[in-house]
Amino acid sequence: VQLQASGGGLVQAGGSLRLSCAASGRTFSSYAMGWFRQAPGKEREFVAAISTNGGSTYYTDSVKGRFTISRDNPKKMVYLQMNSLKPEDTAVYYCAARYSTVVTAESQYEYWGQGTQVTVSS
Repeated sequence: VQLQASGGGLVQAGGSLRLSCAASGRTFSSYAMGWFRQAPGKEREFVAAISTNGGSTYYTDSVKGRFTISRDNPKKMVYLQMNSLKPEDTAVYYCAARYSTVVTAESQYEYWGQGTQVTVSS
C-alpha cells in the first residue's frame, strides 16, 4: 500500500482544514487507517483511527469533538476533518495503514505516507 497525504496548510486558530490520504493497492478496504502527527521537538503521536469498514473510530482525547476521521473505500481515500483548530495542533500529519484490525499504537502500522504540514497561527 502506498499512501499520499495532502491538504495541509496555514490556518488561523479556530479555523478548519480537511486532510486527505490517497491509497494505492487493490485491497484498501482490508486496511485500518490512522492519522498521526509530529510537532517540532516532540515524538509522533496518535490522532485518529478508523476500522476497515468505517464502523469504528478512535481519537486521542485532545481532538475529540473537533476532528473527524472518515473513509471512502471505493475511492481509496481517508480523510481527517479538523475544526476549531488550535496552535497546539501545529504538526506534520501522517496517514498510516495497518492490515485488518484497527489499533491506536503507532508501532502496529505497516505503511506510512510522507506527511503534510499543518500550521495553526494564534
